[in-house]
Amino acid sequence: MSQPGNRPPADLPEVAQSFQLFGRYVDGAPYGSGHINDTFVITMDQAGRPVRYLLQRINDRVFKNVPALMENVQRVTDHALGASAKSGGHDSRRVLTLVRTREGAAWHRDPHGAFWRCYLFIENARTHDLVENARQAYEAARAFGEFQRMLVDLRGPRLHETIPGFHNTRSRFEAFRRAVDADRAGRVRSVGAEIEFALAREGMAGVVLDLMARGEMPERITHNDTKFNNVMLDEATSQAVCVIDLDTVMPGSALYDFGDMVRSATNSAAEDEPDASKVTMRMDIFEGLVSGYAASAGAFLNAAERAHLAFAGKLITYEIGLRFLTDHLEGDVYFKTKRQGHNLDRCRTQFALVASIERQEGAMQGLVERIMKTHPLPSESGKGGN
Repeated sequence: MSQPGNRPPADLPEVAQSFQLFGRYVDGAPYGSGHINDTFVITMDQAGRPVRYLLQRINDRVFKNVPALMENVQRVTDHALGASAKSGGHDSRRVLTLVRTREGAAWHRDPHGAFWRCYLFIENARTHDLVENARQAYEAARAFGEFQRMLVDLRGPRLHETIPGFHNTRSRFEAFRRAVDADRAGRVRSVGAEIEFALAREGMAGVVLDLMARGEMPERITHNDTKFNNVMLDEATSQAVCVIDLDTVMPGSALYDFGDMVRSATNSAAEDEPDASKVTMRMDIFEGLVSGYAASAGAFLNAAERAHLAFAGKLITYEIGLRFLTDHLEGDVYFKTKRQGHNLDRCRTQFALVASIERQEGAMQGLVERIMKTHPLPSESGKGGN
């Protein structure tokens, strides 16, 4: 999405006319606060009534195969809209709706080579950056679980991996180990405690991968970026309306999505808080996440997935911490930084959250078991993995 204050491109009206939008183009403006794609809200005058749409210029430097990405998005949104219709009627606020080009395609390429897509604008709903209470956590987790549930029976070829190995924790660990051995930026000696913390928990890296390899845990279609600000909440009711930002939707484990919810929502401090002593895993927020996720995902999660929900938060937090530490050791070459030691602060915050989860893991597991007892296992555990 574009940064606030950026001017829309001069050819935005021409781009808009490439899609099946009716009426007269009125105006367009930057929208949102994302850092990857450029997003604009445009207004069309349709018989005297203003109607808004979202136009996005897709960042093909990050996503190298935009046609494959858009094939994923098209298949997922079409199927989810169908599933929504079956469960109570079509609601264009519940699922992102692609507007096709005038040729019927899901994306448009302009004369400069840029890739564009268009969505219906979801009115009277907004995103929030921070989880303030357990009710918000419940709504977000319920929405992500419902998103997964709608895609359980998606048939056809396996979705494309838009970012291969995105949540392969074992590969992330090996990259960390190589960074330690190379010591490219000469920083190994100053982060001995963090390296020791990471090495001591190597055994976590393969747990989910091994369960999937043995067939005990199915591959699912997952969102893979389940931050709170990727769910829109209704402005009047505060209920979750729609899951957004589908660029990383691809095959994975349900635990990756739930784990990233725990990592991003339960932390009492900012992701880059310099004082790691302020970090703790908030149990009330965790309970909201489990309750909301169970309300929707309980319809399809098998026994192995349920048994590892508490573990999932620790795993994904550890994985992201590894990534920050790896980048620090390599000289801050991947994540954008705003100050000296920024990636190290991020790493320490993640590892402090891992430690907080470990201290509360027994209570977290007990809470998961208690809540999941009210949601019986599906009759055929694991059926429907993609």
